[in-house]
Amino acid sequence: MTDDRMALRGLLEKSADAELLGEMIGFAAERLMELEVQGVTGAGHGERAPDRLVQRNGYRDRDWETRAGTVELRIPKLRKGSYFPGFLEPRRAAEKALTAVIQEAYVQGISTRSVDELVKALGMSGVSKSQVSRLCAEIDERVATFLERPLEGDWPYLWIDATYLKVRQNGRIVSVAVAIAVAVNADGRREVLGMGIGASEAETFWLDFLRKLKRRGLAGVKLVISDAHEGIKAAVARVFQASWQRCRVHFMRNALAHAGRSGRRVVSAFVATAFAQDHADAARAQWRQVADQVRQKLPKLAALLEVAEADVLAYMTFPKQHRAKIHSTNPLERLNGEIKRRTDVVGILPNEAAITRLVGAILLEQNDEWAVQPTRYMTLETIAPLRDDLTLTLPTAAT
Repeated sequence: MTDDRMALRGLLEKSADAELLGEMIGFAAERLMELEVQGVTGAGHGERAPDRLVQRNGYRDRDWETRAGTVELRIPKLRKGSYFPGFLEPRRAAEKALTAVIQEAYVQGISTRSVDELVKALGMSGVSKSQVSRLCAEIDERVATFLERPLEGDWPYLWIDATYLKVRQNGRIVSVAVAIAVAVNADGRREVLGMGIGASEAETFWLDFLRKLKRRGLAGVKLVISDAHEGIKAAVARVFQASWQRCRVHFMRNALAHAGRSGRRVVSAFVATAFAQDHADAARAQWRQVADQVRQKLPKLAALLEVAEADVLAYMTFPKQHRAKIHSTNPLERLNGEIKRRTDVVGILPNEAAITRLVGAILLEQNDEWAVQPTRYMTLETIAPLRDDLTLTLPTAAT
């Protein structure tokens, strides 16, 4: 340490002002490299040590371009292995790490203020909102590639749903509908197909969303699962020659509202007897019997059962092994819940581009998780009848 101080004092005394900064950088780099190499070799320069790990083997010259000018470095070489100073590209490495941290924090739903505190906790300077947006914009290309990729093959099952997020528009805070589409392909694999943003769930919004999916190659759809929103139902009937499944979970909430607090448990048990049947014909017969049983005391519920029969029981005409997964929008509900969990921390998103970036990244992340799962969402054996279209006769979609 004393020798280093004397060398530094001598450097300061003999260097011209214009060269001083560059010389000091070189001096510090040389000492830092010696410390790093000492840690690698297990001994200081010229030191005889029984526990030395590797021998030195001279130096190699390298010019280091810095803001203070070019610094000539002599990088130590080793007889076995290699050594490269970790400080040569600190700014680039740090910026990459910082970008990754901010992007991950943004995708995970951490607010801008929390991101700023997180960056400071890493020992770096804070970042402004504009910096966060600029750095996170690097996600856009990857998200756009994912959301606009061609869709190949057949997709027998399609789930669609929307969640609402708050965004700033023209100085106001408004809620917008964010539509999500998930499907299972002919190999039984589940994928996120796309997303769309609109002012509401009007038929025109859903029609545009579904047509975009078709233009990207969505084909072979045999069953669309969604809630009973009239805009969705009308758009599905216009775009696909497929059955429409009204979410069973949503329907039961509507049905039990007509049962009264004291009758909900009984009505739920009655309707469940229809769901428990093995075949579509038996399920429909049981459904009508339940409607007849409740007609006298609960006429509105009976009327609802009659109107909704075909839509709620559409899934019964499909393979039994699939029914637990296709009778409701539960797979999408879980995904929407994850989107809500992460976006709620952000609160109000600055614009629709931020929604696409954040939600798109979440969907991409989920899709990657599904892609690496060892088991298919539906087995090849059970989905083969849908893929080959040999044994299944589908009812016409409700209009």
